[in-house]
This record gives sequence, structure tokens and C-alpha cells, in this order.
Amino acid sequence: MLFIFLGFIVLIASFALNRNTEFYHKFGNVFKVAGVILIIVGGLSSSIKQIDAGEVGVPSLFGKVDDRIMESGLNFVNPLVNVTKFDTKTQNYTMSSIRDEGQQSGDDAIRVLSADGLEVVIDLTVLYKIYPDKAPQILRQIGTDYTSIIVRPISRTKIRDNAVFYDAVALYSTKRAEFQDRIFKDIEADFKARGIVLEQLLIRNINLPESVKLSIESKINAEQESQKMKFVLDKEKQEADRKRVEAQGIADYQKILSTGLSDKQLQYELIKAQKEIATSQNAKVIILGGGKGTPVILSTEK
Repeated sequence: MLFIFLGFIVLIASFALNRNTEFYHKFGNVFKVAGVILIIVGGLSSSIKQIDAGEVGVPSLFGKVDDRIMESGLNFVNPLVNVTKFDTKTQNYTMSSIRDEGQQSGDDAIRVLSADGLEVVIDLTVLYKIYPDKAPQILRQIGTDYTSIIVRPISRTKIRDNAVFYDAVALYSTKRAEFQDRIFKDIEADFKARGIVLEQLLIRNINLPESVKLSIESKINAEQESQKMKFVLDKEKQEADRKRVEAQGIADYQKILSTGLSDKQLQYELIKAQKEIATSQNAKVIILGGGKGTPVILSTEK
């Protein structure tokens, strides 16, 4: 458009020069040629619009948005048409308590109140993109700054609205995945109605008040001590059971010996033992005594 505008100015100047003296008349013709060239170049450059990969273009003429989508590549349009480009690639928006980590400088984490009235600080990353065919609708209803108008406020509001259903400790531990799924569904519905796709919602960190952290640590330590004591008691119980079984076995053995062995059996076992000693190559056997008493056995090595 700039070349076209300059071309018309040069043409007007050429007509003005032609009305003056012969000297200026020569320059008038030159200005005419230059003006025509500028208009042609400006018309051609304004008629060709390049759309990069991962983008779509939305044409508008005098404020009226066209429903036609311009795909990536070179596109021929009316020179008077204005083309607004939209990024269709995945984008991310991070809200973090760490300075300069997100899109906003300083502490941009989301502070919410839990069901038990405690303040919980949440760091969040939103992954999203726009529907390419919804780009004209977004331009009409929202504009190009849909990140600050839609993505940021809706995400923060939905997190606060849903956090009130959970206790602070539950958000930090057992209910974290459930909370993330719940806010994902709420945000996804609102985004979709405005032509935006919510791809993923990442709760990066949940910070609890210091008093709650100390309470959780004390509880974890107490549970670990309880588990340790239970292990020791179970081990001692198993040892006591083992000794009880062993003692019962010894008692049963002694009972069998005292009631089940006869004199003849004892005499038979004694004869067997004496025979083994007598046949040994390393001993001499002398048997003293007799009768029903137990004989005295003397042995000497070679």
C-alpha cells in the first residue's frame, strides 16, 4: 500500500510540473513514469501475501472480516485487503511463582483457598492452540490477543472455583490427579466455545503453608516409626512362635523317650553301641560289670 500511495503522489506532482515551463515539463514526464511504476509495484506487492507454515491468514476489507481462510504459502488478494495472521501451532502459557519463568514478570502463581480455609499456591502451564477454521470467529469476537483475554483469566478462575472442593493436604497428595482432571474439563469446555483447543494442563507445583508442611512431615515420620515398630514386633512374635514350637518338640521327644522305650530296647541299643566300639581299629575295649546295670566301658587308643 505504501508504494501505491507514493505512486499517486508522484503522478500528481508530474501533472503539476507539466503546467510549468519547458524545463519542468521534462521532469514531469519522468515523474509520470516513476509514479506508474510505483503504483504497479505497490499493487503487485499488496496483492501477494505470504503465510508461513503453522499459520493461517484472515482477510478483512474496511473492517469486515471474511470467512475465507488463507493457508500457508503465497496467496493472491485484493490490494486493499488487510490480512491478519494467526499462529496455529501449540502454544504454552505458564503462571509460576518463580520470577521470569512465566509470561508475566515476578510472582504470577495462582493463589487459591482450599476447603479447609488454607491458602495454596499453584504453578500452572497451559498448552493450547486455535482451531484454524475458527480464526475468523476469534478475530471478530476476541481479536489477536486471545491469550490475555481468554487463556489466562479463564484458567485462573476455573482453578480457584474448583480448589474449594478439596482440602489443602488432599490437593498436595491424594487428590492432585483428580483436581487436574476436573479443572481440565472445565477449562476445555470454555476454550472450545471460543475456538481454542486445550491440549494439556500441567500442575507443575503445589505449595502449602509452612505450618501444614511441618504437620505433614511429622505425620510421615510418625507413620514410619509405627511401621518400624510393627516390623520389630512381628519379628519378635515370629521368634517366640519358633521357640514355642521347638520347646514343644523337645517336650514331645522326652515324653516319647520316657514312656515308649522298654528295658529290652535299651539293652539292644547298648549292645549295638558296644559292638561298634569293639570293631573300631583305633580302640581297645574292656567291659567291666554285668547284670542289669550299665557296664563300664574303658577304651585306649593305639
